[in-house]
Amino acid sequence: MPVRFSRLLSLAIATALSLSLAPPADAAKKKNAKPQTAQTRAKSASKAKPKPRAAVAPVKQDKAASLNLLYDQYWEASLRLNPLQATFQGENRYNDQLPNFLSPAFRQQSHDFTVEWLGKVEAIGPEGLSGQDLLSYEIFVRDARSALAAEQFPSWMQPINQFYNIASIAVMLGSGTGAQPFNTVGDYDNWSRRSLGIPELFNQAIANMREGMAAGVVQPAALMQKVLPQLDAIIKPTAEESLFWGPIRNMPADFPEADKARLAAEYKRMIEYRLMPAYRALRGFIATEYLPACRDSDGRGALPNGAAWYAHDVRQSTTTDMTPEQIHQIGLDEVARIHEQIQAVMKQVKFRGSMQKFFKFMQTDKRFAFKSEDEMLDYYRGLEAKVDAAVPRLFSLMPKARFEIRPVESYRAQSAAGGSYMRPSGDGSRPGIFYVNTYDLPSRKTWDAEDLYLHEAIPGHHFQLGLQQELTGLPKFRRFGGETAFIEGWGLYTESLGKELGLYQDPYNAFGYLQNELWRAIRLVVDTGLHSKGWTREQVIDYMLENSASSRTDAEAEAERYMAIPGQALAYKVGEMKIRQLREQAERELGPAFDVRQFHAEVLKDGSVPLDILQQKVERWIQDGKGKAATP
Repeated sequence: MPVRFSRLLSLAIATALSLSLAPPADAAKKKNAKPQTAQTRAKSASKAKPKPRAAVAPVKQDKAASLNLLYDQYWEASLRLNPLQATFQGENRYNDQLPNFLSPAFRQQSHDFTVEWLGKVEAIGPEGLSGQDLLSYEIFVRDARSALAAEQFPSWMQPINQFYNIASIAVMLGSGTGAQPFNTVGDYDNWSRRSLGIPELFNQAIANMREGMAAGVVQPAALMQKVLPQLDAIIKPTAEESLFWGPIRNMPADFPEADKARLAAEYKRMIEYRLMPAYRALRGFIATEYLPACRDSDGRGALPNGAAWYAHDVRQSTTTDMTPEQIHQIGLDEVARIHEQIQAVMKQVKFRGSMQKFFKFMQTDKRFAFKSEDEMLDYYRGLEAKVDAAVPRLFSLMPKARFEIRPVESYRAQSAAGGSYMRPSGDGSRPGIFYVNTYDLPSRKTWDAEDLYLHEAIPGHHFQLGLQQELTGLPKFRRFGGETAFIEGWGLYTESLGKELGLYQDPYNAFGYLQNELWRAIRLVVDTGLHSKGWTREQVIDYMLENSASSRTDAEAEAERYMAIPGQALAYKVGEMKIRQLREQAERELGPAFDVRQFHAEVLKDGSVPLDILQQKVERWIQDGKGKAATP
């Protein structure tokens, strides 16, 4: 499920853009001064005679203020020294810059400054912090340590695959369909200057892959075979035929004529003499040198130190300490449990035949098809009214942002997901938007609508991302960041609230929820099977075909996704199960004092957090609730 500003971008440029940022020397000195003052005061306070509580508060407040200042300076440095990160955040000051973030020098810089920033934050320490201040400290330190732990694994030797690569990112930016703006003459000049860095980046990617070939750290051949047609779709003989010509083709009519002529000539030279040669060189290297050296194995476990590498992937994606073996068994158990529930639905509707036949029936029976785009949109708007009426039973904390349902625009509908969510703008000018894809109506099923709405819209991503957008007091690395396990775990958890919200009354709609839950459970089995148990691509595909309603085309695409980004697909189900587990724990320990509305508020009120930190904060909330319940 796509959400705007997801962690997928960071997968594409992960090493380059994570915690690699440094302030100017004078700014660093100022930041160091604050933590030292806070520590000095805290030390003095500890030696002094006991005083009333009020005397301690300024120390804690100064400590939190020092950290928040540090976070602000860190964020500004991150935007300045990582221009692509800035662009994708909507910060346009550095849109003309593109450093070689694949280079050894940048990797060293990344390491040095991760150590520096972690040291500055840890020098202040967590003692005396509470609430959001404690969470910010825990998340910052956790992410920095995780970044350092990842450095032992040579992900930089595999800069390209079919799922993400700098070649695709470049064309997304330069075609005018991505985060790079093309609204003013200055915007056009920015991209012209930024594109100067693309050939160097491609050359560095080739150099890194050559090092990978020498070290035995190469991509599976099945993935790289898919990269060639992707590059072929970008490489064109003339600028006018290229996707990079989009900004010229769509140039604003009010540009001065002299600028129009200058930009068209400049872009033609840029595309034909700078960009296309770089793409051809990259394509030629992959086809003639890299592909012959690629491996026949499919999982990460086949690489040097692959087992430890995948275990790190799992911890990074799930933000837990679970092992691949544990997750694999959880997946098998969940698949068996959900199959039993689907069989119960089959019995309820008196379906005779195998589960596979039932899957086919659900996919092909005409009663489950929408007759028109208007009918489909009306159906979702009816769900909106129904869910809105029921939401107060389960939620006391809701976003202030407006919410709309819109059809996916026709120009992108063919390749868009069935449903997606765009978070509201920070200034309130744009509402949260649930995009419904009305393209290829026969493939859109009525039984899939209720769970999709809950996940993508209300109370799923609109509540979680909408509320996070409102947390203006949070450090920006938290407000604009996000953990896939939390974000998607929350979305999947809200699907399970359907019956509590008055949905899933029709057994076929209940199947829709089970079918999507099954898909996420299967991911636990096949991702871990692929990367920790030596499963092949074909074994993964066969398992999906045997245990779900997936087509072979979908199963192949999913298998190759798991091969390209090991561990990422585990986040959804692991996140959902953690939230469900914490709710059950709260219900058990609080008993009659448990209030589901307060539980949901506690989960959502601090924005996206790693699952281990979520557990800690919810358990603190449970203990506070016990204390309140025990008070006369």
